[in-house]
Amino acid sequence: MLRVHFTTEDLLQVQFADEPAPMVELILAVAMLQRSDAVFGPWRRQVGRHAKCSARALSELVPATAKGPLFLDPPDSDFDDGLDRVLSTPTALVRSELRRVHTAGRPPSTWTRLLADRDRHTWQSLEHALRTAHARILGDHWDRIRAGFDAERAWRTQLLASRGIRATLTSLTPTARWRDTTLEFDSTDEVEATLDGTGVTVLPSVFWNGRPLVGRYAQGWFLVYPALTPLPLIDQPANADALAMLLGNTRAAILEHLTRPRTGSDLVRELGLAKSSVSEHTKALRAARLITAQREGKVIRHACTPLGLGLLAGVPAIGGSPPSDRPPGTR
Repeated sequence: MLRVHFTTEDLLQVQFADEPAPMVELILAVAMLQRSDAVFGPWRRQVGRHAKCSARALSELVPATAKGPLFLDPPDSDFDDGLDRVLSTPTALVRSELRRVHTAGRPPSTWTRLLADRDRHTWQSLEHALRTAHARILGDHWDRIRAGFDAERAWRTQLLASRGIRATLTSLTPTARWRDTTLEFDSTDEVEATLDGTGVTVLPSVFWNGRPLVGRYAQGWFLVYPALTPLPLIDQPANADALAMLLGNTRAAILEHLTRPRTGSDLVRELGLAKSSVSEHTKALRAARLITAQREGKVIRHACTPLGLGLLAGVPAIGGSPPSDRPPGTR
């Protein structure tokens, strides 16, 4: 059983990640290469022998359960920033995390012992393995990863607005449930995570299909869960030029910006448009049921509908129906 213990303060500070985390997705992809899953079978074949070879060294650290050392997958939104964070991990943390992984049943190897000893050549090998695996495993798929992340996050945000934080968190997996202020997930092992009043960041992964993973990083607590539409079921995003031909350049740009709620003033500032132009185009997009508008006090926030998200992500949408418990693009 995985139990995440919340306080009232923690519940008030739950947030959804703004961007996908390349290092997290990479490490989960390494784990998925070791798992038997029919949905990911075509992806494993597509990745090919060379990518699997580049991931072999990483698999000494990351098992199929994805329960590797926390220093290996910092949730930075930029790969290079995350890699710098890995390479600058304090030696004490490296050793304590490797000791934790080994205690949990992962036997130490010569390579991991040299990592713990801070052997320069071994750390250079780790950097090379991470860079190569990132290029070969994630590189060609990043547009799809981003499209899946944006659609997942937009749907969860709408669910949060309509049903609240407790229902949103229990929707992360079919087995999630609340016991008072403790969120429980079915698991074959016992894991207890007690938040410290600073909340938790919820991060979806299109590469993961196991139970949620929780860990405390330098940036705070993160809860990583499997997105309901995994990578193999995400179509290639719609071509930007094709979208512009359909909607016009300005409306296509506005729609792309509204994968996250924004006000008219936000769009004026971010796109360099006149206020009257933003008003005209958002009105047309609302009429086409591609975006919604919701008043919050004196401001109006615009956001994509499932139909708009489906158009951006290149996946089928269900007739532009209002938000429900089923995210756009799930099959």
